[in-house]
Amino acid sequence: MKTCAIVILNYNGKEMLARFLPSVVKYSQFDIWVIDNASTDHSLEFLEKEYPQVFVEKLRQNFGYAGGYNRGLEKLKGSYQYYILLNSDVEVTPAWDITLIEYLQKNQNLAAVQPKILSAVDLSQFDYAGAGGGFLDSLYYPYCRGRIWNQIENDKGQYDEDCLVDWTSGACFALQSKLFHELGGFDDHFFAHMEEIDLCLRIRQQGLDLAYTSKSTVYHLGGATLDRSSPRKLELNIRNSLSMIYKNLPTSSFWWIFIQKGILELIAGIGYFLQGKSALGKAVFQGYVGFFRQRSIFAPGTNKKKIPFLGPSSYVFIDFFFRGRKKFSEL
Repeated sequence: MKTCAIVILNYNGKEMLARFLPSVVKYSQFDIWVIDNASTDHSLEFLEKEYPQVFVEKLRQNFGYAGGYNRGLEKLKGSYQYYILLNSDVEVTPAWDITLIEYLQKNQNLAAVQPKILSAVDLSQFDYAGAGGGFLDSLYYPYCRGRIWNQIENDKGQYDEDCLVDWTSGACFALQSKLFHELGGFDDHFFAHMEEIDLCLRIRQQGLDLAYTSKSTVYHLGGATLDRSSPRKLELNIRNSLSMIYKNLPTSSFWWIFIQKGILELIAGIGYFLQGKSALGKAVFQGYVGFFRQRSIFAPGTNKKKIPFLGPSSYVFIDFFFRGRKKFSEL
């Protein structure tokens, strides 16, 4: 069994591959795989011609982030001890991959680790997706060291201390391959967004840890699939967040959280309409409709244990919007 596979999911991402794959090939120590979600933009021809050393797994249709990784990684099952899952729009740096794997190997109870994730647009800023380590508040809203909601901090070394986290970013993280398969991988029903946080919840319910290390750094473009301001992304985030909580928490805990989130997101939805952003306002409503439409798919987490979270904020929505706390250090 080999040590690690670096696995990139691709769907019509030829431009991203052309821009970011060179750094991955140059600075990586392990096998590189591309799982292709039935691209139609000549991505495969590009890989075959320019990067014959990259292994490719071709899927018959676009299964999304969750389903694409699940089906592709099933082909690699039993061949590698670890996976590093990497977005196609990420630039890496020297020793980025070996640093992550050695970090896992040295920490026995550690299931997954993410690097410092900075912006590929502004190298001095943290990236939206993961930044300096991800946390959840009591309503399961994600936030990061270096990013709360849409407020992003400059990297001044303030989050260089390694730490345990509530979730690792799907933009780039390393994890034990055996555990990924034992837990059934990502939830296919999510299609895209929140699936890595759902997986992290299930990992932590096993009594295992997740971590962030600044000793490895990558640069993420972000928004290559769906822009952060996309109504579709907002809809999926709301739908999948509710689904994640429903399937991972005791039922009584879920409905109390549902009521609180519903009130806050109703306020947010009304705010979008008042700002003339009707598409975003509708997306909030559609997220709730989508959850109820697919709720029967999931087994309620009746017997699941609620995991204590590691971050400083119990209500990051209130801290940010009502108390004016815009930085992680202010929480």
